[in-house]
Amino acid sequence: MAQPDYVPLSSVDRVRPADRLPPARQWFQDRPAEVGGRRGHPTGGRFGSPGPDQGYGMLLAGQFEERLELAEGERAEDAIAGCLGVGLRRASLFGRAPVKPDMELAFTVWGFLGDAPDELVQMRKPLFQGTAKAYLDQRAIADRVAVSTLRSTPARVREQLGSDWRSLFVW
Repeated sequence: MAQPDYVPLSSVDRVRPADRLPPARQWFQDRPAEVGGRRGHPTGGRFGSPGPDQGYGMLLAGQFEERLELAEGERAEDAIAGCLGVGLRRASLFGRAPVKPDMELAFTVWGFLGDAPDELVQMRKPLFQGTAKAYLDQRAIADRVAVSTLRSTPARVREQLGSDWRSLFVW
């Protein structure tokens, strides 16, 4: 802090000049292991859909456990694990952390929140069986949902589930 001119100072108390640092050099993201830059994020079967704070999605997905309507032989942990990937994929599509509507859409599109057509239930049963312990199966479930469905709202998906549920998925 600078001293006012009217305060008497001895030569020892005066502020001395400090060493000046040179300006920073320009930095480039060019190291071999850097993600981003010209190449962008890698894509493929096991990379998933990266996004911020995805662990919070697990908490959100778990909050739907009491609302799940499971068919005979289905387990809640399989439904949660399979739909978690769908919700996280939707969140990363918008470039943000997961929120409750992401998970609601995920459970709705697969018919776990009720009003699921019998054909959809028969289709999802083998897909979700044992999914809680199989990452590639979770990825396959998430990749099965169409991008246009992920960009929609949970209410719109609920409407479409009753009339044209096949258009919600990639065949």
